[in-house]
Amino acid sequence: MKKKLALGLGLLGVALTLGACGSDDKASSDEVPTLKWYMIGTPQKDTDKVMKEVNKYTEKKIGVKVDMVQVDWGDYGKRMQTVINSGEAFDICYTAAGEYVTYAQKGAFQPLDKYLDKEGKEMKEALNPVLWDGATVDGEIYGVPSNKEIGEQQVYVFNEDLVKKYNMDVSKVKSFEDLEPLLKTIKENEPSITPIGGNKDFKPAFNYDFLIDNAVPLPFSVSQTEENGKIVNFYDQKDSMETLRTLHSYYQAGYMDKDIATSTDPWSYDKENWFVRIEKYQPCAENVWNKNTGGKYTVVTQPINEVPIIKNSSVTGAIQAVSVTSKHPEEAVKFLNLLNTDEYLRNLVDKGIEGTHYKELEDGKIEDLPARVENYSMPTYALGNHFILKLYEDEPNDKWEQFKQFNKESVASPGLGFYFDPKEVRTEIASITNVCNEFAPALLTGTVDPDEYMPKFKKKLDDAGMDKVMKEMQDQYDAYLAKKTK
Repeated sequence: MKKKLALGLGLLGVALTLGACGSDDKASSDEVPTLKWYMIGTPQKDTDKVMKEVNKYTEKKIGVKVDMVQVDWGDYGKRMQTVINSGEAFDICYTAAGEYVTYAQKGAFQPLDKYLDKEGKEMKEALNPVLWDGATVDGEIYGVPSNKEIGEQQVYVFNEDLVKKYNMDVSKVKSFEDLEPLLKTIKENEPSITPIGGNKDFKPAFNYDFLIDNAVPLPFSVSQTEENGKIVNFYDQKDSMETLRTLHSYYQAGYMDKDIATSTDPWSYDKENWFVRIEKYQPCAENVWNKNTGGKYTVVTQPINEVPIIKNSSVTGAIQAVSVTSKHPEEAVKFLNLLNTDEYLRNLVDKGIEGTHYKELEDGKIEDLPARVENYSMPTYALGNHFILKLYEDEPNDKWEQFKQFNKESVASPGLGFYFDPKEVRTEIASITNVCNEFAPALLTGTVDPDEYMPKFKKKLDDAGMDKVMKEMQDQYDAYLAKKTK
């Protein structure tokens, strides 16, 4: 029997009909279901070869096969929008952050709670409980988060060779303003080095949790450290304005690329043309960044926020969801359960075939072979549980213990678990997004004077319906907090 589900997806509010298949559509008992799995990442030459080995294993272990469909990074979002809007039958897809919440709220993903005590029992126990809390939207879990770092910690990343050359003590950098003497030294003595590396996506660190996921930050935020119950426009807060003024002074001093507001330069680590940059941290990140420099120089980090902050964006940064159009939801959960708890399967999907794509060393660590680098490079972060991955030869033995300690030290933002339902103010949010796209890049890269620019920005936000959205969001947040404290 088929039932129809009216579905309005994304800010376009498109009403569509998805077919949810019932018992008449189940595969006969003598057939092995093949799960269609949409995955982000550049399509790899050896994916079919690896999936052949995956299917040998999963058919034997849980009676299912998997067909991975890879969609390249820049195309994935639009492709999945088309797939979901069309009502195409598929089983599993990678999703993250704002898109995950939007699709979950609009009914595109299967609620998983009823499966997590049976088909997903081991996975439910293996993953950090905070991840499950963060994946809960309107009381239901709609996806399986990647078990990795749960907190977000921003850091300054410095070129350590230059730090040592000028005898700098980066541990004394406690604020954005504290960078000034270091930047001045580099500007005066290193003409080939841009003191602050960054492009049009650059933004300084703010002490706020953005409540709507968007490439350009929308104003609606709560303090990420103070539980005051208030939603504010972070752009015009006193501490934000101080940061923006400092940033503008840095731009005027030539500490940043003059074209930063429009630049698409990725500022690759293999080019020694920058002194400091802002990055998101995880344990052992220095090892990765040092490897990316190609041995030309090393890096050293200094935390911006003292402890990692757990936000919705940090716990929903990589999720595998089961489609509401799936004809095999139980089997899909069984596969995700195995992927997140079975060391052999997790490493096979991630690293490829032992002896072909990597080799295991005498101490149990691994080393990539040329075939992996050339033919099977997968997005590790997106695939599931990190804590059962094999370690590379240059990784510390206690890497996963460091991750667990990092998670233990992470502190929840007051906004964790609050997901705004925008259905009453979609038009206003679309208008506000356009205003932010117009004004924010210049503000967040320091290219304009915030004292002159902010009044114009705020006027445009007000004209776009800022007050209406703020009231609706505050009402929902108040209700969320009241329910949370019961």
